[in-house]
Parts: sequence; C-alpha cells; structure tokens
Amino acid sequence: MSTYDQILTVRTKGLGLREPVPLSQLHDELARHPKPLTDRLFAWPLLALDDAAIAHNIACLADLAAERGVLHAPHVKTPMSQQIWQRQEAAGAWAATVATPGQMRTAIDWGARRVLLANELLDHREICRLCETLRADPGLEVWLQVDSQAGLNALHDCGEQDTPSNLRLLVEYGVPGGRTGVRGLAHTASLAQGVVDAHLILGGVTGYEAPAGAGGMGSDGVADWCDRMIEVALAVGEIHATSTALTPDVTASPMIVSAGGSFYLDVVLDRLAPAGLPSPLGNGAKLVIRSGAYVAHDNGHYARQNPLARLDPPRELVAAATVYAQVVSTPEPGLAFLNAGRRDLAFDIDLPVALWHRTKPAPGMSGPLGPLIPFEPGSIAVTDLNDQHTFLAGPATALLQPGDIVGLGISHPCTVFDKWRIGVVTRDDADGQPMAHDIYAFDF
Repeated sequence: MSTYDQILTVRTKGLGLREPVPLSQLHDELARHPKPLTDRLFAWPLLALDDAAIAHNIACLADLAAERGVLHAPHVKTPMSQQIWQRQEAAGAWAATVATPGQMRTAIDWGARRVLLANELLDHREICRLCETLRADPGLEVWLQVDSQAGLNALHDCGEQDTPSNLRLLVEYGVPGGRTGVRGLAHTASLAQGVVDAHLILGGVTGYEAPAGAGGMGSDGVADWCDRMIEVALAVGEIHATSTALTPDVTASPMIVSAGGSFYLDVVLDRLAPAGLPSPLGNGAKLVIRSGAYVAHDNGHYARQNPLARLDPPRELVAAATVYAQVVSTPEPGLAFLNAGRRDLAFDIDLPVALWHRTKPAPGMSGPLGPLIPFEPGSIAVTDLNDQHTFLAGPATALLQPGDIVGLGISHPCTVFDKWRIGVVTRDDADGQPMAHDIYAFDF
C-alpha cells in the first residue's frame, strides 16, 4: 500500500483543509505547482523538511557505507515515513531497521523486502503473524534479535509447520549494566549454538554500542566494546560456518555483524570496518550499520556530537527539520510566545533552538513572508514549553511582532516526527521563499 493512498482531513495538523483530500492529489498538485507555506493549504505551526538537506544526508551515509564496504540498514523509527524510506532504499539501503513488531508490519506494508527487528520477539501472536507473512512471501527476509532461551523457545513454537527459512536470527551481545543483550562471550556463543540446535537459522550477531559509552566512558568505552564484539563475531562466525555447511540451501546469506547507531558510528567504523584494512570480523562477515537519526540530523543533540565529523575525512550532516511557529503574544519587554509547544516539539534532551524570524505577510495576503533574518547568537533562547506555547526570552524578542514566524530547530529528531502526521517538503525559490513541493506522511 502506498502512503499516497492516505486521506488527509480537517484534523491533520499543519494543514488547513476544509474537506478530506487524498494525499496523492496534494502530491500531484505540489509537483506541478509548488505553493508558498503561507498558502491557505497550510497552517501554523508546521513541520517543514528541507528537501536538499534530506538528499544530502542520505547520500552522505550511502557514500560512507560504500567506501567502507559495509551495509546500511537505516533505523526507520526516526521518521516512520515510507517516502523517506524509499529514498534511502534507492540510495542503496540494504534493509530497514525497526524497533517494534508494529513498525515491522508497517515497513513490510511499505514494500521493504528485508527488515531487521532490533528487539527480541516474544509475543506469540506476533510470532504467528510474522510466520504466516513469511510463508506467504518467500522473497521477504526478516531478521530478529534474540538474547535468551525464552526467545528461542517462543520462536521455535511457531505453529505446526517448520520455522520459515526466510526468518534469520541475530544473537544480541550486550553491555553489563546496559540495555538488552547476552552478557559475555561464552554466553553469547552458547546461545548462538542454541539457535542452530533449535533448527533455527543463525544469521550472525548484533549489538548496540551506546551503553558502553555511558558513565563518562565515551568513545574509549565504545572502542573497548567493539574489540570484544570482534571476539564475539569470530566465535559466532565459526558456529555460523558450521551451520551453513550443514544446510547450505537455507543459509546462503552472509554472516552479519550489526552495530553502529547514530552517536558513536565513527568508533564502530574505525574498529569494525577500518579504512584500507582487511575486515577484523573474519569468515566473510559483513558489518551492518543501523544509523537512522542522520536522515534529519538536528540543531542540538546530534549537531553537538556528529560522529561523521570525527571521521577522516570528516563528513557533515545538515539539519533538515524545522518547525515554523507563529508569534502569538509579546506581552512585555524581553518575552514572546509562539503557538507551538510540547505537542509539536522535542524536549526530552534539549529545548528547541530559535534559528530565525520572518515578518508576517500583509493582511489578507497568502505571501510572501519577509526575508529570513537569523537571530544573533545569545540574543534569544527558548526557556520553556507548555503544551501549546513556546517561551522566548532575550533582547531579540524586541524584533518580533504578533503574527511573525519563527523557525525552531529541533534536538533529537526521533521525538519530533512522532508528534506529527505529515511534514511539508520544501525547497527555496529564487527569492529565498520556502515552497512546498510535496507532503510526507509519518506512520506512527
């Protein structure tokens, strides 16, 4: 099913519809005749996605993966957008990574042909549904994580038929005191052997490195974890090679070692896929990285700690998501309020960043906005959020009038997209006016 089959209604935040409209109709209209964001089709606040920034970020990761000889399975939970996934897939993404069974079903419905569920699956109902889907569609591959005998038992009891041959398991290697995953080399290898003994298909090993950097350990802690992951990969690789020799007809896929989120990707690549050197993973294993937040990047959390900027040569990502909000009150000197809040903006790590302002269009007109004027550093700050209000404080609030538009940069994109059902894809025209060229939908 295509996202463009969706029906948008008067309830869709960011749009000013008066009656239901198929997304496909708006897609076609905007492709032929892009509209300014002041058009009656739209409403404030509005989530805007810069098309050039998205294209740059997708190409950046695709090029990096190709240079290092690794596979990229972007974590699509950040935007949960079929249109963005299709752009990632067209750029060479090997698979879509998801976090929940619901997201897995969604990605399959998008048409993804290879999906990694980065969690253990224990719900018998979900396992039965998945097995039915896999048996009905032999060309689909699903890779699951497992970190316990309970997980193996749940998967083994998949109904009366044998477990589908297009279901593959990755044993998850964890961090003491961290999140999920088997602790220690011996237990990880034992569980990998248990996968084979249960007549399930061992695909390799996986892990999430970020907890190794907690408690002030940072990159050094992650580097140590990567070194241990190499030992784990070599041990699991021997088991994988043995199982492949026994059942070559159903284990044609290479041994997979999966790691590499969005925060310590540089360390993972330098340790597990060093440039210009043989792979340390052995047995023909392929590294699969799962970075997902990169596609939107941000103006806060990831901007401060962009791992690609630490590579040699460095790569830069571009913040792609901006929330346009309207000034609704300037009640006293040094204070202004916008019509966006916790329901529209991420605030779990940082408050948003006030980037720029534009004067409102003349009364009764649909455009254009005034020129984009960046705020001087330190002249204005978001100091608080209510459900539907943003507090702005600082001397630059004197520049604002009710009705003006402020661009808010986000921090941690994963908790912005889930507050919206659509985002408007923009490109600037020759006069610097943001024009809507498409609308992307988010399947949360």
